[in-house]
Amino acid sequence: MTQLHELTALDQWQALQRGEVSPSELTGHYLARIDAFNPALGAFVTVTADAALARARHVEEVVPRIAPLWGLPSADKDLQLRAGVPTGFGSRAMAGFVPDVSDDLVHDLDDAGAVSLGKTNTPEFGLASYTESLAGPPARNPWNLALGAGGSSGGAAVAVAARMLPFAPGSDGGGSIRIPAAACGLVGLKPSRGRVPSASGIERLGGLGVAGPLARTVADAALLLDAMISPRGNRPDHHFAVRAPGGDGPMLASAVRGEGRFQVGVMTTSAWDQDVDIQLDPAALAALQLATTELAALGHGLEETALQPDAGYAPAFRVLWQVGAATIPVDGPEQEQLLEPLSRWLLRRGQAIPALELARALAVLTAYERSFIRQLSRFDAVLTPALALTPRPVGWYDQVDGERNFEQQVKYTPYTSMVNVAGLPAIVLPVHQTTEGLPMGVQLIGRPGGEATLFALGAQLERRLRWQLRAPQDPASV
Repeated sequence: MTQLHELTALDQWQALQRGEVSPSELTGHYLARIDAFNPALGAFVTVTADAALARARHVEEVVPRIAPLWGLPSADKDLQLRAGVPTGFGSRAMAGFVPDVSDDLVHDLDDAGAVSLGKTNTPEFGLASYTESLAGPPARNPWNLALGAGGSSGGAAVAVAARMLPFAPGSDGGGSIRIPAAACGLVGLKPSRGRVPSASGIERLGGLGVAGPLARTVADAALLLDAMISPRGNRPDHHFAVRAPGGDGPMLASAVRGEGRFQVGVMTTSAWDQDVDIQLDPAALAALQLATTELAALGHGLEETALQPDAGYAPAFRVLWQVGAATIPVDGPEQEQLLEPLSRWLLRRGQAIPALELARALAVLTAYERSFIRQLSRFDAVLTPALALTPRPVGWYDQVDGERNFEQQVKYTPYTSMVNVAGLPAIVLPVHQTTEGLPMGVQLIGRPGGEATLFALGAQLERRLRWQLRAPQDPASV
């Protein structure tokens, strides 16, 4: 007999709509799985069981069933504020902080009828591409507990991959949805800048950080993204954000139909090639080759392409990474000492960067955005590896030497940050498994506002490769 967590999020939503299961029953089912498996996996840093059950009853009694996520469990990344729930930002410096207001994205997911079960694990202030903070246990990869989950939405990815949630929202300022999605065998989508009104990226330094979905299937990712865009089931009018080009959906229609033939570029070059020696693991190349073969069999046009070298990208992005840490909310030397060595190094480096250097870096990256889009403009989508290496062991990253740490992150994931700089949508798809059973994915980069094309391509590959049937074994209860 199929258990509830084995169903896709869309199937669970349909079961809720038919009355075959109630929001309270579904919430209780997932809370039981979290209680059993989270100690081994470190997906959640806070579980709000009583509040979740109360919320589920509220949804049953008050929220209209037409709400796009009616009764579906979810969770908040521990960088998002939810009133009355501890928000630690992955940092010992924020221990005991409980906000009295919620972020817009949290309100939107509530408006969509979702039931939050707690807060998912994140690195300190979301600064790293791995989820191993000193504030709590690391997020461990469900496919192999000795490996990391990626970051910064690592806890969300672990929760979805281990069937402790049907899907989850994440945020992505340099790959923070796509990296853990690839590491944990999930679909992860970074939307276009301006697509999600409550986390559009417009207000972020360099326009880098946006919110998007992590899910097991393409349709589930589209279901969650539609709700993030239009939490009441229609285009929201309570946010005044610059909008991405193209229609706002429903994206689910594109993900379910999976129609169309497209021109797809295939490339292994990245924006970091002038700065770091990028070496592709054979498993990354195998995933790329598999996706290329399947897309050709589906009738898509394929053409190899390469980015023009750009020596200015790497130093400019490094400036933004450092300046982005300059406003870490620590009050005085005593609280600063609670930061991890990497965060403390970033804070000091960022605060020391002159305004003129920041302005020049922003100008370089704005020019890179235009160049990147121009170079790839003849394609409907561009296929790259998702990660250059297989998932990294827990403890692999240098926690003291900031420059070496940054180089390690780039060597692992060179294909993600350039998409944030360009403001483009991109989807990671878990097309391949290694002989050791580890997931390896590919990334499809879309045109501005091109999420519907990415969902259509993803659905076509999913129908052929059927990755939604793969699942890691439940870890032993601890």
